Amino acid sequence: MRAGQVVPSTEDIALAGGAVRLDATFLYADLAQSSYLAQDYQQRTAAKILKSFLYSMSRILTENSGTITSFDGDRVMGVFISGSKNTSAATCALKMNYAVEKILKPKTESHFASIRETGFTISHCVGVDTSEVLVVRAGQRGANDLVWVGRAPNLAAKLSDLRQGSYRSFISENVFNRLNDSAKYGGKENELMWEKCSIKFAGQDTIAYRSSWRWEI
Repeated sequence: MRAGQVVPSTEDIALAGGAVRLDATFLYADLAQSSYLAQDYQQRTAAKILKSFLYSMSRILTENSGTITSFDGDRVMGVFISGSKNTSAATCALKMNYAVEKILKPKTESHFASIRETGFTISHCVGVDTSEVLVVRAGQRGANDLVWVGRAPNLAAKLSDLRQGSYRSFISENVFNRLNDSAKYGGKENELMWEKCSIKFAGQDTIAYRSSWRWEI
């Protein structure tokens, strides 16, 4: 086992006995109601919307110091490990909200008559957490991938599954406590952009913070 300084790729870790320990912040961006999209609309329509969502989220991730580590159906996972990683990830979440609400949603409704006529709403959720993780390579030779073992990837995924009104960004208490003021306060009145809430995680009440704010890109 060794301490990591960069986000590893599959080739960086040995399949037998290899492992890297990282202090990292994880972000999951999830497209809401994708199962309905795939079931109720033409496959080409659903595929174009999914591709547009994943492209937009991926671009925002990479432009804000994140590294894309995997795609899982309708969501993308990014990892931040350097500098103000929690601030970068939280800012990224707010920018993703702007991209979906102000760019992706109106363009989708304008381009696809079936989406516009049925009233299907393009929506999403982003979850962020930070912790120490162990990265191992799992599977068999010729068919393997990296596995991220620790709380942060699991809690971030859980947070991205939440559907609570107009709130689209959820961060853990650990992330909130490490934010720079630039990612905590916004608007002309320098208001707090995050609201404290409680969720269930691993069978326990867990403090998190949620936001409906958007960060213009």
